[in-house]
Amino acid sequence: MASSKVTSQLSQAQNSAPAQRTDAYNTLLTHIITSASSTLPADLTAYVHSILSDTIGVIHSRPLLSAFVDQFRTISNNEAKIEAGTQILHLLAPRIVSYEQQDTALKHILADAHEAEEDYVESAKVLQTITLDSSQRTVTDDDKAKVWMRICRCYLEVDDPTNALTYLNKIKQVIFSVTDQPTRLQFQLSQARIHDSQRNFLDASTAYLALSNETIIDEEERLQALSAAITTAVLAPAGPARARQLGRICKDDRASETPEYGILVKIFLDRLLDPSEVSAFAAGLKDHQLAKTADGSTVLDRAVLEHNLLSISRLYQNISTASLGALLGVEKEKAEVYAAAMIESRRLGGSIDQIEERIWFGGGGEGGKGQGVGLRSWEQGVQGLAEEVERVTVLLQREEAGWFEGRVGVV
Repeated sequence: MASSKVTSQLSQAQNSAPAQRTDAYNTLLTHIITSASSTLPADLTAYVHSILSDTIGVIHSRPLLSAFVDQFRTISNNEAKIEAGTQILHLLAPRIVSYEQQDTALKHILADAHEAEEDYVESAKVLQTITLDSSQRTVTDDDKAKVWMRICRCYLEVDDPTNALTYLNKIKQVIFSVTDQPTRLQFQLSQARIHDSQRNFLDASTAYLALSNETIIDEEERLQALSAAITTAVLAPAGPARARQLGRICKDDRASETPEYGILVKIFLDRLLDPSEVSAFAAGLKDHQLAKTADGSTVLDRAVLEHNLLSISRLYQNISTASLGALLGVEKEKAEVYAAAMIESRRLGGSIDQIEERIWFGGGGEGGKGQGVGLRSWEQGVQGLAEEVERVTVLLQREEAGWFEGRVGVV
């Protein structure tokens, strides 16, 4: 509840002559803010309630509310600002059409206060209530993008890529008409972070690398983006696409200045990674980059295992599954599963002979051994045979119609 003194002064100001009313309210507002009493939130709420009264009228209350917004912004007590701001927005809600500009400014101030208290979800919720499709004022694509971008970044701060993506998609609808360069750069960064959070590491690496080449950004931030591009490229599934991305990064002269340069070079050159290098690299990863996969291993474990499997394929023509497992540091069954998956997705050339428990890299082994095929090749072979049988059947029906009809239905 507001203090009795403030309540009394508000009554006097409200009933004063129109010519003196503005000065009376402004003087009282300065006193409320500078006194910083324990009743500050209630006093501020009572002040706004008074200037919104029918006695004052919209024409006079708008400049009073604008002056209040300017003073409200200077309050350093975030808790008081949040408490008062929340109540004041409730007061404005039914009258938002008349005070849309002031309502928007208050919401930005309240969002700032929430972020200062590291409550990013509440900040996002406040920003979501800003009216962007307005008939009372012009809202440009830049204005819309700035609000959506801020909401997106708030959700990224709490590792919520799903909600962040929702607002990033809104920005995509207007990004080509956005002229504000910082907003465009924040869009690129947020897009990279969302790809990263959703473990689309190759897309994230591409986005981070593009951001690292933006000359408008400080050199230190560009180098951080390049480090992120290397990290996400290392975590991406091994294969030709990742190899091309690693090649693009290695061509960047700045890569040698990053902490990840050592592991970058070894992966690019298809050299085996030892546990100490992997551990040093893992120390700099974020939580979502160390999340467990379906088989219980981390994303990094999978990336390293697949990379080492590719490296081994460069050294050996064929290898037993037991020996492969020993080199990879896993059971032979798991080594076979990873090899089969990579062969199936065409990220590794080779075939598996499960009878002899041997993997052949490339096109096959000597003397016709190890000619077992992957599942995709098997399916293609079956499909080809079926098509050939159908072709022969059609030819027989056309060239030997009588003979063919006599054979139809014969088992």
